[in-house]
Amino acid sequence: MVFLTVPYAEKDAAKALGARWNPTRRRWYVPDGVATEPFAKWLDGAPGAPSADAAPAKAGRVDSYQGKTVVGVNYVELAHDCDPMQACPSCAQQLAGTPWAQAQAGLRALVGSMPGTSGK
Repeated sequence: MVFLTVPYAEKDAAKALGARWNPTRRRWYVPDGVATEPFAKWLDGAPGAPSADAAPAKAGRVDSYQGKTVVGVNYVELAHDCDPMQACPSCAQQLAGTPWAQAQAGLRALVGSMPGTSGK
Protein backbone atom coordinates (compact mmCIF):
# COMPACT_ATOMS: atom_id res chain seq x y z
CA MET A 1 0.00 0.00 0.00
CA VAL A 2 1.42 3.35 -1.07
CA PHE A 3 -0.20 6.56 0.19
CA LEU A 4 -0.79 9.43 -2.21
CA THR A 5 -1.20 13.17 -1.87
CA VAL A 6 -4.18 13.85 -4.12
CA PRO A 7 -5.80 17.31 -4.26
CA TYR A 8 -9.57 17.22 -3.91
CA ALA A 9 -10.00 18.47 -7.48
CA GLU A 10 -8.11 15.40 -8.78
CA LYS A 11 -9.73 12.73 -6.60
CA ASP A 12 -11.91 11.38 -9.41
CA ALA A 13 -8.89 10.95 -11.68
CA ALA A 14 -7.02 9.04 -8.96
CA LYS A 15 -10.08 6.89 -8.28
CA ALA A 16 -10.46 6.11 -12.00
CA LEU A 17 -6.88 4.81 -12.05
CA GLY A 18 -7.61 2.46 -9.15
CA ALA A 19 -6.70 4.50 -6.07
CA ARG A 20 -8.70 3.75 -2.93
CA TRP A 21 -9.71 6.06 -0.07
CA ASN A 22 -8.61 5.27 3.48
CA PRO A 23 -11.21 6.95 5.75
CA THR A 24 -9.13 6.47 8.90
CA ARG A 25 -6.05 8.22 7.53
CA ARG A 26 -8.15 10.43 5.23
CA ARG A 27 -5.79 9.78 2.32
CA TRP A 28 -5.86 8.07 -1.04
CA TYR A 29 -3.64 5.03 -1.52
CA VAL A 30 -2.58 2.54 -4.17
CA PRO A 31 -3.55 -1.00 -3.07
CA ASP A 32 -0.92 -3.73 -2.96
CA GLY A 33 -0.40 -5.39 -6.31
CA VAL A 34 -1.39 -2.30 -8.34
CA ALA A 35 1.32 -0.57 -10.38
CA THR A 36 2.24 2.85 -8.99
CA GLU A 37 3.48 4.40 -12.27
CA PRO A 38 0.08 5.94 -13.20
CA PHE A 39 0.04 7.67 -9.79
CA ALA A 40 3.53 9.22 -10.09
CA LYS A 41 2.34 12.82 -9.85
CA TRP A 42 0.62 12.13 -6.51
CA LEU A 43 3.39 10.09 -4.89
CA ASP A 44 4.78 11.82 -1.82
CA GLY A 45 7.97 13.68 -2.74
CA ALA A 46 7.35 13.46 -6.50
CA PRO A 47 8.03 16.59 -8.59
CA GLY A 48 4.75 18.39 -9.10
CA ALA A 49 3.12 16.71 -6.13
CA PRO A 50 1.52 19.03 -3.59
CA SER A 51 4.08 20.12 -1.03
CA ALA A 52 4.25 18.46 2.35
CA ASP A 53 3.93 21.93 3.89
CA ALA A 54 0.28 21.99 2.85
CA ALA A 55 -0.55 19.11 5.19
CA PRO A 56 2.29 18.56 7.68
CA ALA A 57 2.67 15.07 9.06
CA LYS A 58 2.43 14.58 12.79
CA ALA A 59 5.88 14.44 14.36
CA GLY A 60 6.86 11.02 15.64
CA ARG A 61 4.33 9.11 13.55
CA VAL A 62 5.55 6.45 11.18
CA ASP A 63 3.57 4.46 8.65
CA SER A 64 3.30 1.04 10.27
CA TYR A 65 2.98 -0.71 6.93
CA GLN A 66 6.62 -0.71 5.90
CA GLY A 67 7.33 -4.42 6.03
CA LYS A 68 9.86 -3.94 8.82
CA THR A 69 10.31 -6.58 11.45
CA VAL A 70 10.11 -5.04 14.89
CA VAL A 71 12.32 -6.78 17.41
CA GLY A 72 12.02 -6.00 21.09
CA VAL A 73 14.50 -6.35 23.92
CA ASN A 74 13.19 -9.78 24.91
CA TYR A 75 12.93 -11.18 21.36
CA VAL A 76 13.87 -14.83 20.89
CA GLU A 77 13.89 -16.44 17.42
CA LEU A 78 11.78 -19.61 17.59
CA ALA A 79 12.18 -22.64 15.34
CA HIS A 80 8.49 -22.69 14.43
CA ASP A 81 5.50 -20.37 14.48
CA CYS A 82 3.76 -20.78 17.80
CA ASP A 83 2.23 -18.56 20.46
CA PRO A 84 4.98 -18.04 23.04
CA MET A 85 2.38 -17.08 25.67
CA GLN A 86 1.01 -20.63 25.55
CA ALA A 87 2.90 -23.68 26.80
CA CYS A 88 4.71 -25.24 23.84
CA PRO A 89 6.85 -28.32 24.47
CA SER A 90 9.02 -27.54 21.45
CA CYS A 91 9.86 -24.01 22.60
CA ALA A 92 9.82 -24.35 26.40
CA GLN A 93 13.44 -25.49 26.54
CA GLN A 94 14.58 -22.77 24.12
CA LEU A 95 12.81 -20.03 26.10
CA ALA A 96 13.88 -21.25 29.57
CA GLY A 97 16.22 -18.81 31.29
CA THR A 98 15.91 -16.09 28.63
CA PRO A 99 14.84 -12.51 29.31
CA TRP A 100 11.60 -13.43 27.49
CA ALA A 101 10.82 -16.13 30.07
CA GLN A 102 11.51 -13.67 32.90
CA ALA A 103 9.26 -11.03 31.32
CA GLN A 104 6.52 -13.62 30.77
CA ALA A 105 6.72 -14.77 34.42
CA GLY A 106 6.51 -11.16 35.59
CA LEU A 107 3.48 -10.54 33.38
CA ARG A 108 1.74 -13.66 34.65
CA ALA A 109 2.42 -12.62 38.26
CA LEU A 110 1.04 -9.14 37.58
CA VAL A 111 -2.11 -10.44 35.90
CA GLY A 112 -2.58 -13.10 38.58
CA SER A 113 -2.50 -10.47 41.32
CA MET A 114 -5.23 -8.37 39.72
CA PRO A 115 -8.68 -8.52 41.31
CA GLY A 116 -11.08 -10.76 39.42
CA THR A 117 -8.41 -12.99 37.89
CA SER A 118 -7.36 -16.43 38.93
CA GLY A 119 -3.74 -17.03 39.89
CA LYS A 120 -3.12 -19.52 37.05
